[in-house]
Amino acid sequence: MASAVSHRYARALVDIVMASGSTLNPEDAAKQLREVEALVQESPELRTALLTPAIQNSRKRAVMGKLVDELGAAPMIKNFVYVIIDHRRIGEIGDIREAFEEQLDDRLGFVRAEVSTAAPLNEQQGAGLESELAKLTGKRMRLSFDVDPDLLGGVVARIGSTVYDGSVRGELRQLGRKLTAPTIE
Repeated sequence: MASAVSHRYARALVDIVMASGSTLNPEDAAKQLREVEALVQESPELRTALLTPAIQNSRKRAVMGKLVDELGAAPMIKNFVYVIIDHRRIGEIGDIREAFEEQLDDRLGFVRAEVSTAAPLNEQQGAGLESELAKLTGKRMRLSFDVDPDLLGGVVARIGSTVYDGSVRGELRQLGRKLTAPTIE
């Protein structure tokens, strides 16, 4: 879970990206931030250098500037990377990116849902499920899928603190409750 500080940095970037006159598409900003995060996370040497206080921020900025340029990231993202380097927050790039995507989805009217299935869904099944959840919630959905081998079949969707259990196990549990419930005559 992202810290309050990560949320503040993310909110600042969302404000800039969503500002009128911004030339950076919000989806592109999220993609570029993910690429920067991957760059930092995938290289232990780079990560160590960025987190080492003995290395001057100007040198860190120079290295990251070249790497971010190679990614083709927008100047806005490059400047944001410089800010988090200067404020010694580059180690929190993953939390900042996560908070950025959550806040961006919120402003764009998307709701995130975690979907677990017994087997992978094809594109058509995923789209159908997304459509059904959108009807159910009345909101646009952003789904992340996970295969849970413990499910016998069906789908379990988590939207915030609400769980929609359409799994076989969930159906059997519900049937068991109905069968054992006292009947009123």
